[in-house]
Amino acid sequence: MLVLSLVGCRSEEEAETRLVRYQQALAEGLGQPAPQASAPPNIGAFPDRNERLHEIPETREGILEVYALRECRITSLVAARNNQLGRVAPPSQQWIYELELWRRLHACWQSSVPETLAEADRERLGRLTRTKTEQLPMVSWNSLFDSEEWVRNFSRASSPLAPDDTHGIEAQFEALTWLHQATLNQFNPTWRHESSTLEHHLKSLRSRPLTAELLRALLLAEQRLAEATAMLADTLTADDTCSRLSATPDELGRRQAARQALDWLERLEALATRWLTMLDNLIESHIPPPETVSAYRERWLSLENPDAPLPALRQARREHRQHWHALVERCS
Repeated sequence: MLVLSLVGCRSEEEAETRLVRYQQALAEGLGQPAPQASAPPNIGAFPDRNERLHEIPETREGILEVYALRECRITSLVAARNNQLGRVAPPSQQWIYELELWRRLHACWQSSVPETLAEADRERLGRLTRTKTEQLPMVSWNSLFDSEEWVRNFSRASSPLAPDDTHGIEAQFEALTWLHQATLNQFNPTWRHESSTLEHHLKSLRSRPLTAELLRALLLAEQRLAEATAMLADTLTADDTCSRLSATPDELGRRQAARQALDWLERLEALATRWLTMLDNLIESHIPPPETVSAYRERWLSLENPDAPLPALRQARREHRQHWHALVERCS
C-alpha cells in the first residue's frame, strides 16, 4: 500500500514538474532567472446540500385511498417506498422509484381505469398524476445533485490531473452520456431505466473526482503559463533583449515546442473542453438550477466566462504565443 501511495504522489506531481521544467528551460534561453512559482488557488467549494437541491413537498395519501387505485398497480410500489429500506434509499434509487411511480400513474390515467373509479378516486388519480409530473424533473435534479458520487466529483480535496493518467476517464464520459439521455427521456415511457445501469454509471463517477482534477490542472497550467509569459514580457522590455538570448528565437521556439509541457497543455485543453461541454449539456437538460449552482457553474464550469478555468487557460495560451511571435519579430 505504501508503494502504491508513493507512485500516486509522483504521478500527481508530474504536471507541476513538466510545467516547471518548461519555465526553467525558457528562463535559460532568455538569459533570465527562473520565476518563483506560487501556489495556484484551489477550486471553489461545491454548494451546500440545502443550497443545491429543489424543495419538493411530501405527497401524503391514506392507505385506503391508495388501495382504491390498486388497478393502477401502485400499491406495492408505494408500500416498498414507505418501508424501512425505502425511507433510507439513496437519492438515485429515489429517482428510480419516482420515475416508475409516474409511469404507472400516467399509464393508468391514459387507460380506461379512470372510468371505473368513483369520482373522488378519479379526482385523486388526476391530482397525483399532475403532482408527480410536476415533481419528476425536481426529483431527477435532486437525485443527481444529492448523490455522493456526484458531489465527490467536485471535491476540493483532490490533486491536479496528471498528464498521462487516463484511468477510468472514458467510463466517466459514458456515465455523463447515459445520465444526459436519462434526463431527456424521463417522460418517455419506453426509455429503459434499470437500477443496475444507473448504479454502474454512478460507480464510474465514484472512481475519481475527475471534474475537480481537471479544474485544478487548468488552474495550475494557467498560472505556470502566465509566469512563463511574464518572463517573455520582461525580455521584450529590455534594451538588450536579443543579445541575451542563448539562441535565435526560432531555435528557442523549436526547443520549447518539443517539450512535453506544451503537448500536455494541448491535450489538457481538449479533454477539459470535451468534459465541461458534456457537463454543461447534462446540467442544461435539467430544470433551471438553484441560484448557488448557477453561480458555481458560471465561475468554475463555464466554457465562455473569461474568469473560469478553461477560458482562462485558453487566454493564457494565446498570450504566450503572442509574446513568442513578438520576440521572433524583434530578434529575427
